[in-house]
Amino acid sequence: MSSGTRVPCLVIALLVLGCAVSVRAQEKLAATPPMGWNSWNHFAEHVDDKTIRETADALVSTGLKDAGYIYLNIDDTWEGQRDASGIIHANEKFPDMRALADYVHGKGLKLGIYSSPGPKTCAGFEGSLGHEEQDAKTYANWGVDYLKYDWCQQPPANVDAMKAAYTKMHDALEKMGRPIVLSLCQYGWNKVWEWGPSVGGNLWRTTGDITDRYSSMAEIGFNQNGLEKFAGPGHWNDPDMLEVGNGGMNEDEYRTHFSLWAMLAAPLIAGNDLTKMTPYTVEILTNREVIAVDQDPAGKQGFRIAQEGPFEVWMKPMADGSRVVGLFNRQRTVEQMSVNFSQIGISGQGSIRDLWLKKDLGTFKDRYSAYVPAHGVVLVRISGK
Repeated sequence: MSSGTRVPCLVIALLVLGCAVSVRAQEKLAATPPMGWNSWNHFAEHVDDKTIRETADALVSTGLKDAGYIYLNIDDTWEGQRDASGIIHANEKFPDMRALADYVHGKGLKLGIYSSPGPKTCAGFEGSLGHEEQDAKTYANWGVDYLKYDWCQQPPANVDAMKAAYTKMHDALEKMGRPIVLSLCQYGWNKVWEWGPSVGGNLWRTTGDITDRYSSMAEIGFNQNGLEKFAGPGHWNDPDMLEVGNGGMNEDEYRTHFSLWAMLAAPLIAGNDLTKMTPYTVEILTNREVIAVDQDPAGKQGFRIAQEGPFEVWMKPMADGSRVVGLFNRQRTVEQMSVNFSQIGISGQGSIRDLWLKKDLGTFKDRYSAYVPAHGVVLVRISGK
């Protein structure tokens, strides 16, 4: 803009107002971390219409919906071909997406879908490059409520190219007038947490793909420390989907997985077969007190306050002034661990509630200690001044 060019004050005011309205809408759409289910971790390319309908039924019958899991997300391999006009159609596995969305909505749930800003998805199906607005319109017409947008190509040398691709889809979705959560899946490249909100992302992957092994989960989860300042209502760090119930970890390790994700204010997106859950898996996924840690309205992400070798102490400030503390034992043997109240800003006495036992443990002075299982956690809520 030349020095002699003036922008009317009204135009500036409207631009500022528009930006503020967009931010408020973003925060309202994902005021707390999204909760739901995604097909990839368990079903991968074998997902189909029948699977999604059965999962919708299971979300309701198992109590997961009542616990907050409302997004039912179809991952890659649903895509068919584009017609002569460029409109994307689902393949034979999904004969009627609109009817499927109606079924999901009829259960009080929301439907999610998947695409890529590139020409192809990660599994080699049709991506959205050059068809962003067409696809956004198709998704809105189907009744889609959530889009996982997966980069599926090498990271560009220029971060601006990535920002432009995600902004283009966000703007296309916004034109549809339908609230659609935008999940940026690009594996933490180019420090996405620094710019994710500016391109309309409600959540963004901070890491590569998780696998159903303790080593994978622990490496991803514990390495989220330091990203807490980038999380908040409407925009969340996403350390990938939950593996709880898929069979590759033991019960203590899955409890660690769920506790850590809750402490991280991470999206809680289950990835197991909901029609074949053990009572223990249901117990983990529906623990209201642990879910409340994740869904706390303050929207603060927890962080590590102490570490000694394989022993880590994490803390998450809560809206009511209490602190949730996780004693995480990454050792292969049972060990005693402690938190000093001075580490979490409490002087003197603190009242302790164990969130997995769902039991008040009483009042303690200056510190709290507990024996923590191998690869396990003790998760407590501490109230005090």
